[in-house]
Amino acid sequence: MERWHERDTLISTSPQMASWSPDTPCSCDCFVSVPPASAIPAVIFAKNSDRPREEVQEVVFVPAGTHVPGSRLQCTYIEVEQVSKTHAVILSRPSWLWGAEMGANEHGVCIGNEAVWTKEPVGTGEALLGMDLLRLALERGSSAQEALHVITGLLERYGQGGSCWEDPMPFCYHNTFLLADRTEAWVLETAGRLWAAQRIQEGARNISNQLSIGTDISAEHPELRPHARAQGWWGGQGAFDFAQTFSLTQQPVRMEAAKARFRAGRELLQQRPGGITAEAMMGILRSKESGICMDSGGFRTTASMVSVLPQDPTQPCVHFLTATPDPSRSVFKPFIFGVGAAQVPQVLSPTFGAQDPVRSLPRFQTQVDRRHALYRGHQVALGLMESEQDREQQLRQKQRDLEQEGLEAVRGLLAGEWAPSPQELGGLFQAFVEKESRAYA
Repeated sequence: MERWHERDTLISTSPQMASWSPDTPCSCDCFVSVPPASAIPAVIFAKNSDRPREEVQEVVFVPAGTHVPGSRLQCTYIEVEQVSKTHAVILSRPSWLWGAEMGANEHGVCIGNEAVWTKEPVGTGEALLGMDLLRLALERGSSAQEALHVITGLLERYGQGGSCWEDPMPFCYHNTFLLADRTEAWVLETAGRLWAAQRIQEGARNISNQLSIGTDISAEHPELRPHARAQGWWGGQGAFDFAQTFSLTQQPVRMEAAKARFRAGRELLQQRPGGITAEAMMGILRSKESGICMDSGGFRTTASMVSVLPQDPTQPCVHFLTATPDPSRSVFKPFIFGVGAAQVPQVLSPTFGAQDPVRSLPRFQTQVDRRHALYRGHQVALGLMESEQDREQQLRQKQRDLEQEGLEAVRGLLAGEWAPSPQELGGLFQAFVEKESRAYA
């Protein structure tokens, strides 16, 4: 049972993780704009997913479902109890696992997660990945706050743990989350089963692979402060600063880099007071100078997402997804939940059943080709961009024109100038994926 305490949730020999080294690449960036920071009456969510550079990220649509009472659900490593009803979701996920790096559900809830290391030890024991928690929250939560309750309840019951990449050498971390819906956002930061949360009801906020909640705590695990006091991390008197109390005393090099990205992201948001749009968020995700659009060593931005969540419940939420790496050379394509929504085959990776390296024990002893059709076409296009200047200009122009077509369609939709059928709305993402595929062909 979840323990929820509101004021108006794996073992190694080190407080870091067993397989971590100072050069281990680790980064993601999430952003949210809540009116009046947004240029329109909508909450705007964005995330870059930074992962191992050869990892393929697919876009998966899962329809709403009803389930047999008492049934079990297989996540990446462990089983959990299934609930009677689950919401329809659109997920951008590393194609080898069950969960997701980012996604949205039919009720306009969006979530992105980040890796984080704290004074609480991180171990390699298999439990729920942060990405599993993200998907479970989207399938079960009809608001950002309800989704937060789902995560903290599952965290308390099952814990978080297990390797987060497709490699024999474990790579493990704890998680922070940015959750948003049509009216507000929440930042949830965890340390083992402990957690703190901050409610965002106006303004802009970002997170970047570090604890960022200070004294402005809206909800917390009831054992958070007693545990910190018992460990000697907090004296029990005065203000309780979660980030200061639980952050590692000696920050790894990559955590210091995350601080720089966090500051850069905050500054980019502040440059547009009251004027943040979906296009502005896409621009931030494409920022290479800040490191937010990442290409460093073995890691890069492997997929990106921007969502527009109108405060008017009669208007549809729109989710732009790339399904390809490097947002500066990718197309954000609009997805809208509707009766015509279905899985788009061009962005779905092949499956390998019981022979999949994630299923065979010991795990990850072999490699398989998980590239989906759009990924393959995009990689060929990137190769041409890098080798032929004329083709680069032509392809970039095709990408810009296609993305602009999607943005204009969404603007017309939200302005009431375009009234497509539900079937047409549900098939919007499919149409744009097909257009992008043709551009690369």
